[in-house]
Amino acid sequence: MTPTATYRLQLQPEFPFRAAEDAVPYLASLGVSHLHLSPVLEAVPGSRHGYDVTDHGRVRAELGGEEGLRRLARTAREHGLGLVLDIVPNHMAADPVHNHALREVLREGPESPYARWFDIDWAAGDGRMLLPVLGGRIGDEMARMRVDGEVLRYGEQEFPLREGTARLPLPELLDAQHYRLGWWRLARTELNYRRFFTISELIGVRVEDPEVFAATHGKILELVRDGVVDGLRIDHPDGLADPAGYLERLSGASGGVWTVVEKILTGSEPLPAGWAVAGTTGYDALYRIDGLFTDPQGAAELLGHYREAASPAGDRGGSWTATVRRAAYRVVTHELAAETELLTRLASRICAGDPALRDHAPWALRTAVRELLVRVPVYRPYVTAGGPCSDAAEATLDATTVSDAKAVFAVREEASAVDVVRDLALGRLGDGADRAAFCARFAQTSSALRAKAVEDTAYYRYLPLVSANEVGGDPGHPAVEPEDFHAFCTRLARDWPATGTALTTHDTKRSADVRAGIAVLSQCPGRWAGLVAGLGRSAQAAPDPQLAWQAWQTAVGCAGIPAGERAARLEPALLKAVRESGLFTSWTEPDPVYERMASDFVAAGPAADTGPVRSLVEEFAAPLAAHVRAQSLGAALVHLTMPGVPDLYQGTERAYLALVDPDNRRPFAEPSPDAPADEKAGLTAAALRLRRERPAVFGESGTYAPLRASGPAAAHCVAFCRSGEVVTAVTRLSLRLAESGGWRGTRLALPDEGVWRDLLTPGREFTGGTAEVAELFADRPVALLVRG
Repeated sequence: MTPTATYRLQLQPEFPFRAAEDAVPYLASLGVSHLHLSPVLEAVPGSRHGYDVTDHGRVRAELGGEEGLRRLARTAREHGLGLVLDIVPNHMAADPVHNHALREVLREGPESPYARWFDIDWAAGDGRMLLPVLGGRIGDEMARMRVDGEVLRYGEQEFPLREGTARLPLPELLDAQHYRLGWWRLARTELNYRRFFTISELIGVRVEDPEVFAATHGKILELVRDGVVDGLRIDHPDGLADPAGYLERLSGASGGVWTVVEKILTGSEPLPAGWAVAGTTGYDALYRIDGLFTDPQGAAELLGHYREAASPAGDRGGSWTATVRRAAYRVVTHELAAETELLTRLASRICAGDPALRDHAPWALRTAVRELLVRVPVYRPYVTAGGPCSDAAEATLDATTVSDAKAVFAVREEASAVDVVRDLALGRLGDGADRAAFCARFAQTSSALRAKAVEDTAYYRYLPLVSANEVGGDPGHPAVEPEDFHAFCTRLARDWPATGTALTTHDTKRSADVRAGIAVLSQCPGRWAGLVAGLGRSAQAAPDPQLAWQAWQTAVGCAGIPAGERAARLEPALLKAVRESGLFTSWTEPDPVYERMASDFVAAGPAADTGPVRSLVEEFAAPLAAHVRAQSLGAALVHLTMPGVPDLYQGTERAYLALVDPDNRRPFAEPSPDAPADEKAGLTAAALRLRRERPAVFGESGTYAPLRASGPAAAHCVAFCRSGEVVTAVTRLSLRLAESGGWRGTRLALPDEGVWRDLLTPGREFTGGTAEVAELFADRPVALLVRG
């Protein structure tokens, strides 16, 4: 069954299955068809997200166990709701205390039956697996180690001992294990197991192996067969060796239940047509919706003001393309150096086994690997070694990419290593296990590099309009023209009508309503630049101007956060931002002096509850409130009625201001019955109930047709019709509209001359085939019309 709409709940010890069960009546009354649950399998104790799975065979006890989940499903069914589960096939916790499979590998080494679960390069570690868990070099940490029966304890951590080694002297005991305990900093260069991105605490799982797939998916598939679960969300498919093969196997095993993948598409990149899924989780829709409400001319002006005020170097936040490239070089040579070395070893072995390739030096192959990886324009190519290579895969490493990578070499003949690496990455060279491993690991490393360089670095360095810096977005081109938005929706309705769509998720850096408050700045770039200049004269100085620009935009976007909460929420988010950027401090090399200055600046300025600086921000934000409202309501209505299955993140049916995690992962709280009326909540409930009542209008057989306005302000009205029965109309760039004189006789052509009822304002009707837009938006900047 395809959902009509899903509602994401972040399960955690503070919000277990029983709490979700208590919320079911309220969520059913909203109009959603399914609850979308964060991961439910056993995880590291205390985990607030569940992506650190430790046991695929058990439902998490801290959430209420399997009986709690089944009880939640029964209660949901009684209220007409189903369940969609978020599952994590790519990785699990690298925690030998709670991860039985890993513990047995550490105890028994490569001969363990569980060794096939993980990508471990035993040869690179001289037969041992590096565990980068020590706070310092091993010589300085041995005093903190002690043997306790059959385990080695180090602080609060414990590691299983190889049989017969417990009585050895500590130095000999350490050398006798199938693992090597090492300083945490060694992970960058010496790690010999696949991990999630650059997080050594999460170890990659080989679900391409049928036995591993069966072992890690048995419980989930049992829940599907028993009718407890109706759909699946697949976390991070780009980490898998063969995403298409995995999804095909999963579809067959699950009976083809509705499944969406957290695939991040770049630009116009299409979702692979052969994947056995309903579509993505919706970041591609998020970019188009946000872009629709961003002024392209104003965004360009903002960039100029940002460069003037913050003076960033081109590759340190001044130019989007240059910033991404520099960040990619940093990640591939530092955080992902171990992954690059693995690819170099594989390429060297393949070349050594082929006389025609034998004289390519390891340094040349390493350089070629790096230069190609940093130039892959999307997250990864999709190709299987020895299989056909699609045009899309070819395009990721096209002739221009190869030529640019070769230009780095001083000697032309040595640059031929680039051709070798390209053909290896596309599965054309070599044979056997090394060829398959290189092809898969190049793609997996490419996706990790893109995520770390773009999402976790460049998004925090390039800051002209931070509302554009979201997963799947394009900060270099933040605006989307209405024609391009309609073209995107037309493709969805045709190719992926049951895909997921989203505006806010557990991974967005700012909620949709925060982004709406910031995106309005693209309509008043001059005024914004004036405010920043004035704040620079009035507020405590920031330790760097890029932080100041970002912090003040955040303050404007979060203007509605109650006094007393601002410091506790803005300070951690902005400290995380400067650490992620890595320009002046970082997670691994923190600068305490800079961080103290940053915290003091945020507390005294952007997060202040009172004082002259706060007054300046409020005076600036007050006249923009009506236009933020138009952005927020418009984005919400478009999201709820465009092609696809909308996913609402917990709390976003109402005004919801949240920043990056952990701020956006606070436990769900049902609104009090005494809470004041919320305009967005009313709109959301009306649209969701309409979807539930008329599933065919919005479902897989539904149609999408753009509607055109005519008149002097036509560009400010975006409208479309679903299946000839429902019309959505929203105001675009309302501040620019007001400054240009308003609607001035602009009219919207309706699908026919019948009667159209306004679902948001009972009693209002439109007839005659056209509507005066000023009248259409008389009560609010959006309209939802239903035939007859």
